Amino acid sequence: MLARRLVAAVDWLSHAADTTHLPLGCFGASTGAASALIAAVERPEVVTAVVSRGGRPDLAGPSLALVHVPTLLLVGGNDAPVIELNRRAMAQMRAEVRLEIVPGATHLFEEPGTLDVVAARAAAWFGRFTSRAETAA
Repeated sequence: MLARRLVAAVDWLSHAADTTHLPLGCFGASTGAASALIAAVERPEVVTAVVSRGGRPDLAGPSLALVHVPTLLLVGGNDAPVIELNRRAMAQMRAEVRLEIVPGATHLFEEPGTLDVVAARAAAWFGRFTSRAETAA
């Protein structure tokens, strides 16, 4: 259901007069990461990049092999189970995908400064890939 809602939001943004010309990236946290990846698969002409924070990309299932947009997976260094799930998901993806571990962070990134690290890395990733999309347009 969340993936359907995100695809609907992507569709709306891609047709709205104020945003139709802008590149679009999807950010998903926890189970929302799978929804972001599914939206990228369903709208590859619109979604230019994905960032996952403490995400469960594995929940995207067979869609993982269909992801063709650059994807950044940010996982807390103290979240071993999710690190492993992200590694397994990466192995199924064909797109440019990078796993970055945020030292000292747990699953929710509640530790001081960890969300600042996530914000900076996500901004850099989106900046890198949305700039390319904007230039190509």
